[in-house]
Amino acid sequence: MRISFLIHNAYGIGGTIRTTFNLARVLAERHDVEIVSVFRHREAPIMGAPDGVVLRHLVDLRKNSPGYDADHPDYSRPAKVFPRGDGRHKQYSRLTDERIAAHLAAVEADVVIGTRPGLNVHIARQTRPGPLRVGQEHLTLDSHGYRLRREIGYRYPLLDALTTVTEADARAYRGLGLPGLRIDAVPNSVPAPSVEPADGSAKYVVAAGRLTRVKRYDDLVAAFAQVAAARPDWRLRIYGSGDKTGNEREQLAAQIEKLGLKDSVTLMGNADPLEKEWVKGSVAAVTSARESFGMTIVEAMRCGLPVVSTDCPHGPREIIEDGVDGRLVPVGDIDAIAKALLDLIGDDEARRRAGRAALVSAERFDPATIALRHEALFTELAAARSGDGASRSSARDALFRAQGAVFDGLYAARYRAAALLRRR
Repeated sequence: MRISFLIHNAYGIGGTIRTTFNLARVLAERHDVEIVSVFRHREAPIMGAPDGVVLRHLVDLRKNSPGYDADHPDYSRPAKVFPRGDGRHKQYSRLTDERIAAHLAAVEADVVIGTRPGLNVHIARQTRPGPLRVGQEHLTLDSHGYRLRREIGYRYPLLDALTTVTEADARAYRGLGLPGLRIDAVPNSVPAPSVEPADGSAKYVVAAGRLTRVKRYDDLVAAFAQVAAARPDWRLRIYGSGDKTGNEREQLAAQIEKLGLKDSVTLMGNADPLEKEWVKGSVAAVTSARESFGMTIVEAMRCGLPVVSTDCPHGPREIIEDGVDGRLVPVGDIDAIAKALLDLIGDDEARRRAGRAALVSAERFDPATIALRHEALFTELAAARSGDGASRSSARDALFRAQGAVFDGLYAARYRAAALLRRR
């Protein structure tokens, strides 16, 4: 089977890049796999190119490259195909419209996979007849605004399937009533760590992720003030960096100072690889207000740590079995966070038992297991295409392309009217 991924930028850092690389690496053991990056801005991928996978790009943003594209006249013209509701719209252009269209018109693949809504729309509208068209949702439906959700309603029925990373998000997508679209939940994968798992003896709680407001590290620090008062021999380490302003880190540092926790809580900055830091702890903590999946939860569990997590949408409840391999607590409940941490800290045998359970439970997220689920989906979609399924698919495509053309016309008229009003 020939499989082609289309990704925003394979040369940066991010969860979508990491999980795409994990999946592509395993699929390449049995299939011909390529990753097509819309943009390339550096010589080599920061996260390391996956073995056995062909990696190529469509738009070259390396300033010293002979193929530099940022001075192309179409690069400064706004995109028409990539949807305005996708948060990356400003990075796309008439040039990306043309390059992606040319790629999809000629792609030699049995399966073409998009990795964000804007690229899923491209695949739905522009892929040549023949390949299976699969979209992936690495965030959640409810994280998208009205404009993008409306375009999803028009365009996604042209896909053969959509995968989400949680069953909760799959239910949300099914609620849109997208006719003929298969919607499956297939979680992200996390490889087995290259280090020995934690033994549960170290007196450290570990948290990791970007220092952003949604992660609610302020709640974790506040909860750890209670932990430190009861168990001053335990420490909290928080790994990760914030945005360019550094405001979140400054606010956390100020909170730590105010609560007198300088000897108990440390902002560690980035660590790569993180698995070496997970195993230095005995409990992991996630206090997010929301998660699209919860990669850090699985990473910690694969290192033998039970996880205390807020029961936020969408992922933690589908990963953690409360009271077995971790604890689930209400979002924003500082007392509950502190109590869950102290329960594990205060019971050595329960903590070690939960860590062992976490190791076993997290094996279901191994890339080989997740790759098999994707392969099964592709096989079933191909079988459904055979016989009269192909003619039904063609008729459905014609209907939704016609509806999409009407949608495009209405949008164009709206933007022309808005432009006229601005000029008056």
